[in-house]
Amino acid sequence: MGAVALAAVSAIIWGVGDYAGGRASRAMPALRVTALVQLLGLPVALAAALAMTFWGTGATVVRPADLAWGAAAGLAGLAGIVLLYRALAGGAMAVAAPTTAVAAAVLPVGIGLLLGERPGPTALIGVVCALLSVALVSAAGGSGKVTAGLVLTAIGAGTGFGLFFAGMDRFGENAGMWPLVGARVIGAVLGLAVLLLTRRPEGPLPRRELAAAGSLDTIANVTYLLALHSGMLAVVAPVASLYPASTVLLAFALDRERVRPVQVTGLALAGAALVLTSIA
Repeated sequence: MGAVALAAVSAIIWGVGDYAGGRASRAMPALRVTALVQLLGLPVALAAALAMTFWGTGATVVRPADLAWGAAAGLAGLAGIVLLYRALAGGAMAVAAPTTAVAAAVLPVGIGLLLGERPGPTALIGVVCALLSVALVSAAGGSGKVTAGLVLTAIGAGTGFGLFFAGMDRFGENAGMWPLVGARVIGAVLGLAVLLLTRRPEGPLPRRELAAAGSLDTIANVTYLLALHSGMLAVVAPVASLYPASTVLLAFALDRERVRPVQVTGLALAGAALVLTSIA
């Protein structure tokens, strides 16, 4: 399977996992949801690394730098997940998810350019579309659920994901999935600390949503890392950032969310930005 196809698969899986995490964040604080997702995702990452090593397609050389980049990417991704779940918990998934994705797509394109990648002039048009889309979504703040705070939270989440995407690109090709395990270990340790230091909320745990978010997020990380092994960051990251498509579809189908016309225009521009950067 090619790099773009793998990135698209990771986008679909991420979108479904984010929807599950957003639903879980309506029943309990986003910070605790993130902590549990990190803990539940660690065994999946470890199983993937062991399986690839056993089948001869995994690590041959794991450098300390690989583990360091894994830890840094894990911290950035952890911050992004906390902010994303907080934004999704606000109820406007159809706005929060695409806004996050725009920031997550544009940032790696810029980093890729600084590292010497030349994806083409259409990426610049995509960046302009991205900025316009965020402005239109922000202008819809009077609709109640969609506020400037929600949009800023979504942008912050996208920045964390963009740094996560860029950090994973620094993993050595011979390191297999072990840097990803390192990222999950960092997240699990911090998650355990959060669980120990915060009070458990009353009511039943959203077990199904938590299990889906934890496992799917890690599986998407695995497919994304495989995509990076054979593709450019400036192309793979924007394609992977198309994950809001499945999140929005689920929100429309299951939650009956509605958006205003100005938001629809902003979301259309966000989609254009993602497509333009992905073909650059």
